[in-house]
Amino acid sequence: MADVDSIGDLLEYVTDRIGPALVEAKVKNGELTLHVERDQIVKVLAFLRDDPNCQFKQLMDIAGVDYPERERRFDVVYNLLSLTGNMRVRVIVETDEETPVASAVELFSSAGWFEREAWDLYGIFFSGHPDLRRILTDYGFEGHPLRKDFPLTGYVEVRYDDEQKRVVYEPVKLTQEFRTFDFLSPWEGMTQQLPGDEKANVVPPNAPTTPVPGSKP
Repeated sequence: MADVDSIGDLLEYVTDRIGPALVEAKVKNGELTLHVERDQIVKVLAFLRDDPNCQFKQLMDIAGVDYPERERRFDVVYNLLSLTGNMRVRVIVETDEETPVASAVELFSSAGWFEREAWDLYGIFFSGHPDLRRILTDYGFEGHPLRKDFPLTGYVEVRYDDEQKRVVYEPVKLTQEFRTFDFLSPWEGMTQQLPGDEKANVVPPNAPTTPVPGSKP
């Protein structure tokens, strides 16, 4: 990097180059975070990858964050690494449940699975993605399990029914046959003797018969 030797230099450099596409830029814990306009994300990522003073050529991850109280409830977070400059940058855009974010697959091939994961778990749309489908949940899964408003027990569960010889979907139910709850303190609720506790009552054959000085009789 000819002109950018520190994270502070990088902050000043990208702020000047990105211009109106940049909403906010800050350095925290030695890493640069850029909040950019949603419709400019591909342009900004291409700049960070190709500019000779940036060279963030590795997309390490794309993550979703859910803030259900916001109108644009989702953050889409891109974590980039520059091996040349030994620096990292985090790029964030905001979106809602209906508005898609442009796919970064044409810039970074690794974005394919990352975007599928964000779609599967949060329901974030990525326009231009060549194969936007679920990647972690089951076929026929309903909803997006990392949303804050997703019910803790989900909607349906899938299992193979040996009698019907096919996969069936059923409402989720919690099986409790082998679970007991006494809701007591572990010191008060344990009445039976645990395996190994009987050793505490066994006196070793060579144990001293005289009291140890300072001990209570």
